[in-house]
Amino acid sequence: MDVIERYINELMEKSTPDRPVWNIEKILQGEKAGWNYIDGCMIKAILEMYSITKDSKYLEFADTFIDYRVKEDGSIEGYDVEELNIDNVNAGKTLFELYDLTGKEKYRKAIDLVYSQIEKMPRTKEGNFWHKNIYPNQVWLDGLYMCQPFYMEYEARFNNRKKCDDIYSQFANVTKHMRDSETGLYYHAYDSSREMFWCDKVTGLSQNFWLRALGWYSMALLDTMDKDNHKEQDDLHQMKEAFQSLIDAMLKYQDPSGMWYQVVNLGGMDKNYLETSGSAIFSYAILKGVRLGYLPESYAEYGKKAFEGICKTYLHMEEGNMSLGGICLVAGLGGKDRRDGTFQYYMSEPVVKDDAKGVGPFLLAYTEMKRCGWEYQS
Repeated sequence: MDVIERYINELMEKSTPDRPVWNIEKILQGEKAGWNYIDGCMIKAILEMYSITKDSKYLEFADTFIDYRVKEDGSIEGYDVEELNIDNVNAGKTLFELYDLTGKEKYRKAIDLVYSQIEKMPRTKEGNFWHKNIYPNQVWLDGLYMCQPFYMEYEARFNNRKKCDDIYSQFANVTKHMRDSETGLYYHAYDSSREMFWCDKVTGLSQNFWLRALGWYSMALLDTMDKDNHKEQDDLHQMKEAFQSLIDAMLKYQDPSGMWYQVVNLGGMDKNYLETSGSAIFSYAILKGVRLGYLPESYAEYGKKAFEGICKTYLHMEEGNMSLGGICLVAGLGGKDRRDGTFQYYMSEPVVKDDAKGVGPFLLAYTEMKRCGWEYQS
């Protein structure tokens, strides 16, 4: 077992469904974890570890963690459909795999429950889901990852693809309204109403290119394409082009270390820093994109360089245990803290260690590195 697997095993051993050590937000708030996208990211990565290693401990941990929340009637402790929070769909992705692996009917019922939220989500005038009910008329790149791969998997498996056009339309709207033609990057968020204090009153866009949001979007494109079981349609080709274009745009900003900066295009600015979670997401997206045939084989070197850069920069031994640093705890727009999306705002958010928003993508990238035959060199 290499040092990274030992690190993941240590995190699992220290975690319970109520108090996972990787959910730093809940730890800082002094609260128990519930149904949330952060734990969803981590459990999805642990299931991917099971997929590649076939070690039953990963499946057993993931099943125990999700089973704890999902009741026999398919209801989910800590999850309220009526909250209409797109982030809460993300953990539902784990239910498909666990249903297939365990046959537990309650997971199938829970899938339908999460899907019922999609049917109720309010939309912008362009047809995209609001990010949250408390953020009216707003589309965030993050939300495409939280929802669309789940939406596509449900449509492909259980609904005869009846609403796939809706999925592709939402991605097309993001390309149309949120992509910067000069850089090829996407702005963090878009206010269709042009009313929020953080948006440009002409374009509706936020001000900056935040690394993790771009990463979420790259995975949204990739994972949604991966879940569609009809691979020869025009909409899918447009998604593939959008994915390739985004990766090409990001490679222009890849640091010699292999990583990317928190605000992607401002690497020389004071206080900007190489950030782990977004760099790990792009390592995963590039390597998986190559494996699935969406990117040329030669691009794998960029994904490997990103992963190795994270290991050299932020994976360290602390008090006898491995720890992964350089993780932006959270970043958003609006809300009670009046987050304004300026460069200074993105620099102001805490940088933490061992949070699942970094560890989950790092683990996903690790599984892709393992598929390439890579071994950790300390």
